[in-house]
Amino acid sequence: MIRIVDSKSAERLLRRRAARMTEAEQAVRPILDAVRTRGDGALIEYARRFDNLQRRSVAVPREALEAAQKRLSPAFRRAVRTSAKNVRAYSKMQLPKAAKIEPSPGLKLSQIVRPLESVAAYVPAGRYPLPSTVIMTVVPALVAGVTNVMVASPKPVDEILGAARMLGATHVFEMGGAQAIAAFAYGTKTVPKADRIVGPGNIYVAAAKKLLAGEVGIDFVAGPTEILIIAADGDPAWLAADLLAQAEHDTDASAILLTRSRSLADAVAAEVEKQLETLPTAPVARKAIDRNSAIILVQSDEEAVELSNRFAPEHLSLHDAKLLPAIRHAGSVFLGARSPEAAGDYASGPNHVLPTGGAARLRGGLSAADFVKVISVQQLSEAALRALEPSITTLARAEGLEAHARSVEVRTRG
Repeated sequence: MIRIVDSKSAERLLRRRAARMTEAEQAVRPILDAVRTRGDGALIEYARRFDNLQRRSVAVPREALEAAQKRLSPAFRRAVRTSAKNVRAYSKMQLPKAAKIEPSPGLKLSQIVRPLESVAAYVPAGRYPLPSTVIMTVVPALVAGVTNVMVASPKPVDEILGAARMLGATHVFEMGGAQAIAAFAYGTKTVPKADRIVGPGNIYVAAAKKLLAGEVGIDFVAGPTEILIIAADGDPAWLAADLLAQAEHDTDASAILLTRSRSLADAVAAEVEKQLETLPTAPVARKAIDRNSAIILVQSDEEAVELSNRFAPEHLSLHDAKLLPAIRHAGSVFLGARSPEAAGDYASGPNHVLPTGGAARLRGGLSAADFVKVISVQQLSEAALRALEPSITTLARAEGLEAHARSVEVRTRG
């Protein structure tokens, strides 16, 4: 049964289980090196060994994508179109805009926005295939103007292949794990090199992304998924369902409820047990509930918010919207009892690729802005350069960079 504890025990429960990252890094290093040096040969060997690849190449041919799309049910097609419409609208809002200013006469400053040329989306297909991740990664990249949008999945089902085709992915590859990340980072004869790799994955995917960051851009190094709910009241069945929706992802998932109400805590705990009895994913969810989850009794909403900010959860559910101004760290916030986290996972619009493990202290979720570059532009008139000359030359000579100073003076003292 899910634990009910007081806030004095919260520190231990909120302390995330250390991921086996060092062990994973050691395991993937030889794979990364093999793909870097042997390219497609190593990539296909690993794909056959780990993912049971049957085709001759990791590249999924267009005919296979078209066939998968034709096999999609009408209901699934409608769901993809609805989700993509909302994700597309939200992504457009996220894009930085070109802008111009002139802070002083003759000093013209601007920024231009340019898309990355090639991006790769990793779509898991282990315990659960995730076609929703195709939507969340491909759509923002296309909104940003990326011309080469690639998808990789180790055991892609029709829903993944068909969604990729529906949404306009330019390449789809049947490959997974560290070898897929290496292929996108280095490029092979079959797999184009990516400017950035995005999307969730297991600890080996995360380790590969961590090791190759710098060789290729990444979104973030993701860990086990997590939700934190703050509710003083509400329907126990709804709250229990939200906890289990997160717990069913993975045995390492974390689901936490912060509440001031002991009676609500007892009712939610009972509901969790009741719903587990009929939940098909109970073998996974039960372990996550027992190992990593809890209902924490707090003295006040202020204490709940402070605990939440210290945890910086991937998903934060706030049943009282008045608490939002005090929230400093969260991957994505769900306001009100009728805003379940599952809505964000699938169709409401904001991205479900989110920072975990406390990374929400540093950034939000995947955004269309992750697929563009903001490039600064500056143009100075003669008068503007003369006005700035004393500042430029003084700072340059303070740093011992005489040529910098002279490069200005040669233009103003001719």
